[in-house]
Amino acid sequence: MKRFLLFVGVLCITAALTIGGAAVYVYVQYTSPSKLVQSSDIIIPQGTGVRGIAEIFQREQIVDQPLIFLAGVRAAGLDRSLRAGEYTFPARVSPRQAAEILASGETVRRFVTIPEGLRSGEIIDRINLVDGLTGDITEIPKDGTLLPETYQFSYGDTKQGILDRMRNAHDALVSELWPGRDPDLPFDTIEQAIVLASIVERETGVAAERGRVAGVFINRLNRNMRLQSDPTVAYAVSPNKRLDRALTRNDLRFESPYNTYVTAGLPPSPITNPGRDAIYAVLHPFETDDLYFVADGTGGHAFARTLNEHNRNVAKWRRLRDSQ
Repeated sequence: MKRFLLFVGVLCITAALTIGGAAVYVYVQYTSPSKLVQSSDIIIPQGTGVRGIAEIFQREQIVDQPLIFLAGVRAAGLDRSLRAGEYTFPARVSPRQAAEILASGETVRRFVTIPEGLRSGEIIDRINLVDGLTGDITEIPKDGTLLPETYQFSYGDTKQGILDRMRNAHDALVSELWPGRDPDLPFDTIEQAIVLASIVERETGVAAERGRVAGVFINRLNRNMRLQSDPTVAYAVSPNKRLDRALTRNDLRFESPYNTYVTAGLPPSPITNPGRDAIYAVLHPFETDDLYFVADGTGGHAFARTLNEHNRNVAKWRRLRDSQ
């Protein structure tokens, strides 16, 4: 009986030593630097379980044996905390550190920049080309309802989500700027302000000019003069896509409520999506006596108070254009 008890005791001690040795081995492997030679961005797809993550890490040389990762994660209580997404893993990251990175949820930050002055359809075309966004956009928003900006997103975010954020950002900006607008502006609604801002946005790409261009249009509206804005003609002639040719004399006579050469006042709706600066410009236009402007050949414009002065600027611009 004593020999049997001694034998059982030896077996228990051996088993304990074996289990303890295995635990030490797992811990060392789980916490040791990996073979990942350089920092790497790795995508963990939605719905990937712990075993699937271990297999991805094995391919990326973060773990040698998936079972070691499984055992370490479960021992640490992280098996239900690992999140899908795109993550940056530094060189030589240990399996434990990799698991903690997934549990943190700090995914790689991606960015999409939408320039000012695009129509909503053009914005959607750009969003559809952005790598890392998912899903579809089923409806084109009205022009003038989206705010061009740089937006941050994570891999797997939806295209519709970006569009919704652009709409919300537009609404928030307008709500912020509208109450502080200058007094006695020749329009009464936010919609009218956005219409004029969309024209200013298309008229000049020079940020420093936007307030002055807005001032010219404000002066014209106050004098019941037609705006005579070329971008409104281009929109009237081609409302569904950007016009890819120069305007003609017949275009200037094209009958449309958007053609400000033939129709007085503002067009019925925006012709593009204006940015923050253009919206601010029409709410706080420069005080100026200018009524006219024309391209000056440098990317900006020459402004004039009188028609005679404007005609001289136009002639100068034509000579410069014809000499090129």
